[in-house]
Order: sequence, then structure tokens, then C-alpha cells
Amino acid sequence: MASKVPSHVKYVVIGGGIIGLSIAYHLTRLGHRDVLLLERDQLTCGTTWHAAGLVTQLRANETMAKLAQYSADLFRDLENLTGQATGFRQTGSITVAATQDRLEELKRGSSMGRSFGLDVEMISAAEAQRRVPLLDVSDVLGAAWIASDGMTNAIDTARAFAVGARQGGATILERTPVTRILVEKGRFLGVETSQGTVRAERAVICTGLW
Repeated sequence: MASKVPSHVKYVVIGGGIIGLSIAYHLTRLGHRDVLLLERDQLTCGTTWHAAGLVTQLRANETMAKLAQYSADLFRDLENLTGQATGFRQTGSITVAATQDRLEELKRGSSMGRSFGLDVEMISAAEAQRRVPLLDVSDVLGAAWIASDGMTNAIDTARAFAVGARQGGATILERTPVTRILVEKGRFLGVETSQGTVRAERAVICTGLW
């Protein structure tokens, strides 16, 4: 059964997938305790539950690269920070090139990644196969190797964010769908839910396809 919603909060986060839970967690890490997360059903029941959980860091620009590097570092430490297992494993990643154009693209991306502080290495097809013996390298010209990449369990990682958010003072309510965004004269006022109205100063909408 859904719990009764508070009448007023500073921040309301709509959606209990990994993005919404991460935002609630980070708001509390910034010192905000007046945070309410609303999930229409159960946490992680939408897009998050079937996410692959790949943690890669090579990006096309510095802003996205720094964000990806921060995420990889956080996933590595999140279990120690919250006490909730995440399933994170630092396996490293290999991105292969089967055409000359793709190889040049990987070389440029690797050079850019190194300029952003990412430890990325160009390796030969033979070295790629040595690291991944089942890899067919008959048409591979080269590859990029990033040792600090890995994978995580999306559901367990989301649960860790939920634990951390609650530890920081956030309230998380499941089975409490938002039915209406309240706006007056272009100004956000709050949300209506199945359990009542919540006045809020800020809203973060993190709903997925479902």
C-alpha cells in the first residue's frame, strides 16, 4: 500500500529508475534532505530492470567523458558508501575496428580520451584476441582497450542509490503515481498524486518509456 505523501517538499523526483534514484542520492550528497521521490509502481520496474549495465568511458567530448569517468568511479565505490552490493566488476573493455575508417576513428577517440585523463590504449588484433580468446579477429584491424571500464547490475546499483538517498534523508514512495504537474502562470507549483497533492519548489522528471 502506498504511503501518504508529504504536503510540501523542496525537491520532487518523478520516477524510481536508476536515473531518478541517482538524482535523489546526489541531492542528498549535496546536503539537501527535503527530497521526495515518487514511483508509480516498484523501483526499477521500467527501463532499468533490463539495462545491460555496461560501464564505458570513451566519449566524443570532454564534458561527457568526465561524466562517464565520474560514474565509473562512483559505481566502483558505491557499495562501500551505502553498504548495498551493486555487482560492479571492473572487467575492462575492447572496442574493435574492422575498417580503416573505423580504426582511424578509434585512434582519434583514444587520443582525445587520453587528453581527458582516460587510460586508453590502442592494441593489435592479436592482442585483442589474447585478452578475449573467443573473439574472431579475422577482419579486425585494431582495437581500443580501456582497463577501467566494466559492468554493473543495474537493479542492484539502483537499489544502492535508494539506500544512499534514504540514508541522506530522502523519502522514497512506491506505488504513488503522479497524475498531474501543477503549473500556474508558467510557474511550477507541485504535483498531484494518487495519494494527494505535494507542493514543491523544484521537480526532476525521470520517467522512462513506461
